[in-house]
Order: sequence, then structure tokens, then C-alpha cells
Amino acid sequence: MINASIKAANVHTPRKPFDEAREQEPLASEVMRLHAALRDLVPELVSRAEEIEKGRRVPADITDRLQRLGLFRTLLPRSHGGLELSVPEVLQLIETLAAADSSVGWVSMIGIGAQLFTTRLPRVTFDRIHADGRANQLAASGMPVGRAEVVDGGYQVSGRWPFASGCQNAQWIVGHCIVHKDGEPVMSERGPVTRWVTLPAERWRIEETWQASGLTGSGSHHVILKDVKVPEANMFDMFNGSSLIPGPLESPLMPFLASLHGAVANGIAAGAMADLAGMAGSGRRQAFATTDLRDSQVFQQEFGRLGAELRATRALLQVQADNHWRRALAGTLNGEADFAEGLQASAWIHAACTNIVSDCYTLGGTNAIMNASALQRRLRDIHAARQHAFAQERFYISAGKNALGFPPVDPMFGQ
Repeated sequence: MINASIKAANVHTPRKPFDEAREQEPLASEVMRLHAALRDLVPELVSRAEEIEKGRRVPADITDRLQRLGLFRTLLPRSHGGLELSVPEVLQLIETLAAADSSVGWVSMIGIGAQLFTTRLPRVTFDRIHADGRANQLAASGMPVGRAEVVDGGYQVSGRWPFASGCQNAQWIVGHCIVHKDGEPVMSERGPVTRWVTLPAERWRIEETWQASGLTGSGSHHVILKDVKVPEANMFDMFNGSSLIPGPLESPLMPFLASLHGAVANGIAAGAMADLAGMAGSGRRQAFATTDLRDSQVFQQEFGRLGAELRATRALLQVQADNHWRRALAGTLNGEADFAEGLQASAWIHAACTNIVSDCYTLGGTNAIMNASALQRRLRDIHAARQHAFAQERFYISAGKNALGFPPVDPMFGQ
């Protein structure tokens, strides 16, 4: 079932390449190469799930392999060693990894999304991160809990950021700060002004706080800076900064980030269905049942229903991502209305995938409650993923307002 989820990427969507001279045939071969490489990696990831969970991190050799495959440069231009894929094209890659292991999928999603962040950096730091086609892994915490005091030549930065997934394997770490001047927050019409600090991983201290019920292997520890002088070149404006890369990445980034989270949820649900199918195929028979689980028409009906629901979540995500990418190519992607739509879809996808995983767990019977069962881990993982801000159902409000004709506002700050 997991292998069945690894399909050729959709390359039919009309796209304006970053480089007008780029040909589509090399692009398609890169997508196929990545899919084939990840397909080969899936059995190992499945077999190492317990190691990943007990270690509370993705082992370095796994992220090293993903780096060598080019996963963390998929969205970058070829001028910086990137593959110049589109956001719709990377969704299946994320789903494949999350279906194999939820934490690997989560950390990979963060690393892929961080490529988008870096386009807002000053050129000197962007070039430093991506020099010589380097596939550096970045970890980021979006919580605005840092303090960046304006000083001569830059900022004095301090903070303790939570949820820095993959920080132990990252080469660069990013944290969100509120800008202060003369001891007071700098304000705009939308609220406090923020900047994101970007420094090599060795400049940060990692506090191993990640003791969580789900996505346990994601290594989402706290990261700390204390009174660090940071030059302007290492700060960027995520929400209002301009892109160094011409083309679709000049568009607002937040709608794309919502889609990346949806891909992880789809992967966790696909993995749960694969686990359940494996259990049913092992000859298991429930207590007092007259047939094996696999031959039960009740089980077959429920499994068919869950498959339809998973197809629906995938279809919504792909249609939305394709639409947003086309809008980005045309320069019409809206950072308010389209972000609200992205969050609306992400909330629905996470809710639907949570139901899929929960039903898989129930159909698995008493075996599913055991620590050795992958289904109990999937259940914990999908609930952890659903706690992220991008999966919250409160953002239905913004989409509902837009549909009713209210003026679009930023769904993160305008409610």
C-alpha cells in the first residue's frame, strides 16, 4: 500500500519555469529519479520506525541520504543547484516519506518548506546557504518568541524557540523574533514588526525538551540564542519581504506552506491504511469471527470507504496546490484570500485523515493497542500533526468570511 502511494508526479499543469530555457524532459526525469530513490528507501524507513521513535530524532544517516538525493533543494532554481520543481510536484514526495515514517515525513516537510523562506534572505546569506549546489537542511521555529533589539549594524537577538523540528541534523536554524527598539516593540498597523533570524546551527544551543506523544521522532526540541549580535544579512521578513528568485516564488509563501502540511497528513493516513492492509493480509482473525479479517465483507466495505476518503483528501490537496501554483505563475496569488483557502483545506484534510487513522486503529482490534503496533503510533502521530496552527479548524472562519463577500484579511492576524 505504501509503495502504491508512490506515483509519477503530475507534470501536466501548465507552468512557467524559473529559467525560460529549461526543458520539461529533464524536469520529468528528476521527478522520476526522486520517486524511484524514495521508493527504494521506504522499506528501510519502515523497519527503523522503532529506532526513530526511541531516539526522538531522525537518525543523521537518513537525513544525509535525503540531502544527497536533493530533497532539500527541490524548489530552488538551477542557478543554485536546485531542481526547480513546483510545490505540487513535491507534495507526493512528502506524502511518500510520511507514509513510510511520520517523523521522517514531518522533518522532510520542514526542510522542503524552508527553501521557500530562504528566498527572502539578503543575497549574501542566500548564496552562503546554497553555495555550490549545497543541499543544506534547515530547521525553523515559527513561534514569535524571540527578541531582536535594534543595534548598530543589526540586531541583538535572544530567545528560546520551541518545536524546531529536525534541529539536531540541520546545518542552519531559523527563529521568529519580535523587533524592539529602545526596549519597546516596534509596531506597524498590523501589530508588532517581526523578523526571522537565520544562523548556522553551531551558533544555537539545543535544549532537548522533546518528550511528546506523537511525531516523537521529529526531534522538535527548543533552540536558544542569548545576546547574539546578528547582522542585517542574517535577518529577513517572512511576510512582507521580497524574493530574490524571479517567478512564482515572488508570490506570498504562506498558501504553499499550508499545502505542505496537508501532504504529511495524507501520508500518515496512507501509512495507517498500509499497516491495516498488512495486518489483514497476515491471516489474522478477530475473536469469535467466522472468517479471516481480509475475507470479512464488513472489513472490505470499511476498507473501501477509507480508501475513498483518502482519495478525496489527496484530490483536494492536489487541486488546491495546482491552482495556487498557476496563480503564482501568473502573479495573482493572494496572501490573504489564498492563504485562507489553504488553511481551510489543511484543516479539513487533517480532520479527515485523523478519522481515517482512527478508523484503521479501531478495525485493527486489540492488536492495535500494543506498543509494537504501528497503528497506535500512527494514531498518536496524526493527532500531533493536527495540533499545528496550520491544521486548526478556527481558520474556517476566514474562508467563510471570504465566501460571504467580506474583504479578505490575513487569517493569522486579522481575525
